[in-house]
Amino acid sequence: MFWLIIIGCVILDQLTKWVVVKNMTLGQSIDLPGGLLDITFILNDGAAFSMLEGQRTYFIILTVVVVALICWLHRSMKTEDPPLDIALAFFLGGTLGNFIDRVWLGAVIDFFELGWFMDWFPIFNVADCFLTLSTVFICVYLLFGPEGVIHKSGGKK
Repeated sequence: MFWLIIIGCVILDQLTKWVVVKNMTLGQSIDLPGGLLDITFILNDGAAFSMLEGQRTYFIILTVVVVALICWLHRSMKTEDPPLDIALAFFLGGTLGNFIDRVWLGAVIDFFELGWFMDWFPIFNVADCFLTLSTVFICVYLLFGPEGVIHKSGGKK
């Protein structure tokens, strides 16, 4: 199941990026009804908020290390933990989705724009959604899950 989730995440991410690339020109923006979400095609050669722009080699090396660590972590877990497995699979799927862009294009294809959420919020993609959701879940799980910090302390500070 772990590997199927990863493959599904990567396929969904790459498919949505392919649709954007095939139907839009770089820099083009489409305002969707309701004003909650716009589609704006950009290439981002940095991280969120365009941090570390132009550091392609750094991101590629970091991604390889992170993927190796997560694969090792998943394999070394003594028991199966479906919620954590799913979160790690989403994280890996998102990481690999952006990794493919960096390797082939030198930048990540981004297109979701939350214009209503202030102009400073970064444009993002499906892989970023998987990364964000999995990171939040993993943090909550590590704090409140069956083996979490809060659970072990009995809720005491």
